[in-house]
Amino acid sequence: MPKTKPLKIDGSTGEGGGQIIRTALSLSMLTGIPVEIINIRAGRAKPGLMRQHLVCLQASQQISDATVSGAYLGSTAFSFSPHAIKSGDYSFDIGSAGSTSLVLQTLLPALLFANTDVSSKSTVTFKGGTHNPMAPTTDFLQQAFIPALAKLDMQVDIELQQAGFAPIGGGVIQATITPFMRRADSKPLQLTKRGDLIGIELVASTLNLEYDICKRELASARTALIESCIDEALIKSQGNKLHGIGEGNTCYALVTHKTTHKADSPDNYEQLHQEAFTLLGEKRSSAENVGSRLAGLVKRYLFQTDALVDEYLTDQLLLPLALSGGGEFTARVISGHTKTQAWLIEQFLPVEIKFNAIDDDKILVQVVC
Repeated sequence: MPKTKPLKIDGSTGEGGGQIIRTALSLSMLTGIPVEIINIRAGRAKPGLMRQHLVCLQASQQISDATVSGAYLGSTAFSFSPHAIKSGDYSFDIGSAGSTSLVLQTLLPALLFANTDVSSKSTVTFKGGTHNPMAPTTDFLQQAFIPALAKLDMQVDIELQQAGFAPIGGGVIQATITPFMRRADSKPLQLTKRGDLIGIELVASTLNLEYDICKRELASARTALIESCIDEALIKSQGNKLHGIGEGNTCYALVTHKTTHKADSPDNYEQLHQEAFTLLGEKRSSAENVGSRLAGLVKRYLFQTDALVDEYLTDQLLLPLALSGGGEFTARVISGHTKTQAWLIEQFLPVEIKFNAIDDDKILVQVVC
């Protein structure tokens, strides 16, 4: 780890939320650059570190043997100075319904680069919320984020052991992370052209609620898609009963297309790309309405643009691409989250992230290393 002066970061920059905390911790561990973050979540109704952010900080401290100050609830500033990243078996309890996905995504980049011995896998168990309204659900990670990492030869497996919804939480996920070894002949990833639609899988799940909710959500979503002239043969449906405490309802649509992988490579080949769209059930919204809204997310992606990558995966692909040699992809929209993420990555790494509009509904995202 290089010895260097701390990088000072204003936590109110750009989107100004918890993402700055999480990404700064990831990059600090990866580069060895100490960080000082001030004005944490300054524009939020409750500024400072909340329970979920504090666990991110404490977990990062544990896996990198870091020196930390300001690690307490409500803190509006902290310092973090990492040492060596240690692979191993870890367990972290958020102590609330806070997102297990976001804590995982803070540690994941560091543990991918914990050492160069691929046999030294890390197993990390997280307890808290698995299906949160303001964070990627476990379904999204399993169905969209992890398959995208696999295209970069990053091997991660996530198991949902117990579901957890607000306000109780109590969910459990376990991630198995294999250290990343970039091949000498690897080339920047290209995901720019959407090919044929392979299929749409609709999945609805309930935790300690009537299973009929799933049936109604799936029927509503399926009907709305068929009415939009999508071939009925391409649509599959599945209902699940989840295990856990508390109660909740979630659904997602997995949309799969053909696409060209590494188009400039002599071993160019066609493969699949998956986008996942997720919704949580709400007491004030009927199952039919939730299903209709889910279908609406799919139709927006299919009919309003031919960009390959949707908003949330765009945000989460930037750091893996910056760490694996760069690449480019077409995106539907560039959010405030994505712009903040790009700015922060460029503070730590010698990369340039470009957003070039191709038309009103498609942007070319380039990560140049």
